[in-house]
Amino acid sequence: MSERWLVVPGDLITEEKVKLGPNVYVEGGKVYSKVVGLAEVKEGVARVIPLEGRYIPREGDPVIGIVVDVKIPGYDIDLNSPYKAFLPNEELSEEASYGDVIIATVKRVDAVKNALLEKGNILRGGELITINPKKIPRVIGKKRSMLNLLQTLTGVTIMVGANGRIWLYGKNADIAKEAIFKIEQEAHTSGLTDRITKFIEEEMHGRRGNQA
Repeated sequence: MSERWLVVPGDLITEEKVKLGPNVYVEGGKVYSKVVGLAEVKEGVARVIPLEGRYIPREGDPVIGIVVDVKIPGYDIDLNSPYKAFLPNEELSEEASYGDVIIATVKRVDAVKNALLEKGNILRGGELITINPKKIPRVIGKKRSMLNLLQTLTGVTIMVGANGRIWLYGKNADIAKEAIFKIEQEAHTSGLTDRITKFIEEEMHGRRGNQA
């Protein structure tokens, strides 16, 4: 992986013309950090991995990552974490390229929390969003109740990573996305399932009405 360094909000990341990854902004032609985290500029993309609510890899976790380096034995994967992750070639169903989104499982975590991944598959198309990893259990719900609700009401395929990344695929992905952000914001409150159900049903009804 490329070198990463610690930044705080407003720190300069680069003066070069680059694509914008997560948690950065442009001002006066220069790229700055929005958050406290680890900055990286690689393959023409500037990004910051936030340290607040950071994901710490655990064996058995399903994770959604982004390929950030392609090597002979496999791939370096960004897990929305300050720790590194590696996916061997033989653990991926097909050849990947820089920037591809993959879903995999954490096979092993070493003494410094770097992760070895297995059972990888590329997620093509769709939309990738990121929320606080600590709110992921609320998005899934008990016995996957909230996740099943989201998919049933919207018809969207949703893959959830323990590392805070969520992949959505389907024509109502924008509604599912807003519902997930609502869950993130209101995770600590009671009656959330009923409010999410009402929100989605109203949004879906409005969409059907506009199409009539």
